[in-house]
Amino acid sequence: MIEDHSSGTMADKRQLFAEMRALELDSIRLSTYRAACKLRFVQKRCNLHLVDIWNVIEAFRENGLNTMDLNTEFTVARLEAILSTIFHQLNKRMPTTHQINVEQSILLLLNFLLAAYDPDGQGKVSVFVVKMALATLCGGKILDKLRYIFSQIADPDGIMVYSQFDQFLKEVLKLPGVVFEGPSFGYTEHTAKICFSQHKQVTLNIFLDAFMSDPPAQCLVWLPLMHRLANVENVFHPVECSYCQSQSMMGFRYRCQQCHNYQLCQECFWRGNASGSHSNQHQMKEYTSWKSPAKKLSNALSKSLSCASSREPLHPLFSDTPEKPLNLAHVVSNNQDDEHYLIARYASRLAADEASAVRQPITVLGHSEKITYLQLEQGLILSVFYREILLEIQRLRQQHVEASQPSTDKEQQNPTLLAELKQLRQRKEELEQRMSALQESRRELMVQLEQLMLLLKVHDRFYRILVLRVSLALHSL
Repeated sequence: MIEDHSSGTMADKRQLFAEMRALELDSIRLSTYRAACKLRFVQKRCNLHLVDIWNVIEAFRENGLNTMDLNTEFTVARLEAILSTIFHQLNKRMPTTHQINVEQSILLLLNFLLAAYDPDGQGKVSVFVVKMALATLCGGKILDKLRYIFSQIADPDGIMVYSQFDQFLKEVLKLPGVVFEGPSFGYTEHTAKICFSQHKQVTLNIFLDAFMSDPPAQCLVWLPLMHRLANVENVFHPVECSYCQSQSMMGFRYRCQQCHNYQLCQECFWRGNASGSHSNQHQMKEYTSWKSPAKKLSNALSKSLSCASSREPLHPLFSDTPEKPLNLAHVVSNNQDDEHYLIARYASRLAADEASAVRQPITVLGHSEKITYLQLEQGLILSVFYREILLEIQRLRQQHVEASQPSTDKEQQNPTLLAELKQLRQRKEELEQRMSALQESRRELMVQLEQLMLLLKVHDRFYRILVLRVSLALHSL
């Protein structure tokens, strides 16, 4: 097979780039998307999207690359053996109905790598080049890939070696170069310095942050975008494109921030299509999913009712230990339920909860006193019990008055009536004791409510609804 590379390489290379040209990816006006789309095409055409970094590392180990110096060079035959290991192992993991063409995948990827790293036909590539190229082009999680890349360019103390990082950029930027995106993502001697100009020592976290932040380091901005392309390829948006009038979209969706309800599919946005008053100069927001209006409203309510702000405060209010914020979304109904129906629902919910395991307290903003879901629900239904007791006491008092009215000697001597009167008095005493206990609980809950009101953003409309309902339920007693 190696002997035929001189003729086969050119034919396979022409085939790969001919298929790429047929997709008209060069018409994409933004260089970042253009480079990411082209490399994503190569990745899928060579079936590397089915291989993650761990499969690649295992192939390196089986071929002895883990024991070789990074600067060691080996022949094209050795490279072909590595690719053969990767794709044969892939076929073993794939179901019989989804087997790939191993020989074709090997040839396409081999010729692509040689076009990038051995354009002069010297017949040799280095261990470092192969590791960096395959780690960049394979599928899987980008964090795992970046961690592996960092392990190859860092010293034993976990500090990045700048010369190795510079070499990494020099080699990996040949990938967009071979798909004719070199002018936008070419290597310069200042590229490495720009990435970490604020850091003298670069650790793994700093390295990951540089390429996973928004926006990432400019030289490799196409790498995380390539992974985002993979994540949204099958995402369906039941929205009409404002330019091509397609009834739905796949992949990314773009919404104009100036034109009302003007949305474009990724094909129209990438190629600069516009209609009506919309202009390509308008700011567009990119969406990777679609949510129905009902879902958006639900999320907005949940976010508004969250006790902790999603924005970082000027002065930290949280302890170093992460705490789960109390979610009060279930307290305020989206429907216009009246107070009695609302309280009845939570009384029913509390009865169901009491039959299950004891619920764990969840702290609000790290306050020293624990305020639980159960306590809030008890606060809402306390008025129900309180009113029921008052009604029952009134009824018993009425019965007691009636029983205390002068009666005949026969009635006073009736043992059944005397027993009922005794039971009524005992019941009255029990209810009065219970009412006293509930009043004490009410006072405690009022104190907790006042503390909660200090912590919540009372100015927010939804919080006001919550506090008003709880306050009305307690103060109406």
